[in-house]
Amino acid sequence: MLVSESADIASALWYCGPGQVEIRRETIAPPAAGEIRVRALHGAISRGTEALVLGGRVPESEHERMRAPFMAGQFPFPVKYGYATVGRVVGGAEALRGKTVFALYPHQSLFNIPAGAAVEVPETVPPQRAVLAANMETALNAVWDARPGPCDRIAVVGAGVVGSLIAYLCGRLPGAEVTLVDVNPGRAELADAVGVGFASPADAKGDCDLVVHASGAPDGLGTAMALAGEEATVLEVSWYGNKAVTTMLGGPFHSRRLRLVSSQVGKIAPSHRPRWTHHRRLSAAIALLGDPRLDALLAPAVPFEDLPRRLPAILDPRSGILCQPIAYA
Repeated sequence: MLVSESADIASALWYCGPGQVEIRRETIAPPAAGEIRVRALHGAISRGTEALVLGGRVPESEHERMRAPFMAGQFPFPVKYGYATVGRVVGGAEALRGKTVFALYPHQSLFNIPAGAAVEVPETVPPQRAVLAANMETALNAVWDARPGPCDRIAVVGAGVVGSLIAYLCGRLPGAEVTLVDVNPGRAELADAVGVGFASPADAKGDCDLVVHASGAPDGLGTAMALAGEEATVLEVSWYGNKAVTTMLGGPFHSRRLRLVSSQVGKIAPSHRPRWTHHRRLSAAIALLGDPRLDALLAPAVPFEDLPRRLPAILDPRSGILCQPIAYA
């Protein structure tokens, strides 16, 4: 059970073992110089990554690279993990007091961070929708890596949160023909909501100028390769943890001179790296969340104190949940 929270007691979610989650209390010191105190309002579960964390499937080779900002503990367990929290500044720098901010912070009700690590949420973005900021940052970086152009035929395989956001961004290019491809026919409604087309893998139009794979499933990567046109790029956004993945690199792969390129949000895309900081990229991603159509990605919020009981079901691939928001109050 949670206890009532005072000004210096926080509640944090910890992954303690395969399939095991608990809420722990911790004492929060007063903000140090240059820090702010944030009281969480909303959060979000990163279903793909956090399912790997819950299952203890982060490869040992990636234990350091996969550390989230402000993460506590060590992989595989126990770890305090997560990177999508929207809150109100309640202490520290006077200029930020009362502001709503986004932080790449684990799931925790109260915390201190350096003032420079918080990004103010503009009034044009509702705080509940701002929990998509980390996903939108991943999508923005992927689009930079993919370099789509006006009038391109673009397929995005995998209508999860990141795939749908990539499709949404590409769909705003003049004349672009963008299709979300998914095995779940129910995702057609989502594709319509974000303003792009929809197709099953069997019905998707091939000869694409660009294909983005974001399904997290090896079969989806095979679909992506099959949809790519001559000398086209297939951008791989999915991360598989410690699971081996096979795909068809025989057949027409070489004769059609396809390009298979990885994208990962940990580093800014090379096309923008000389000029952009991570803070600037995150600020830009939050500003892109002003469109109310993006609410279609959000499931009903789950109370923070219910997460230990409900998280395994939320992270089950069969849940059908896209983005799972967290309500702290």
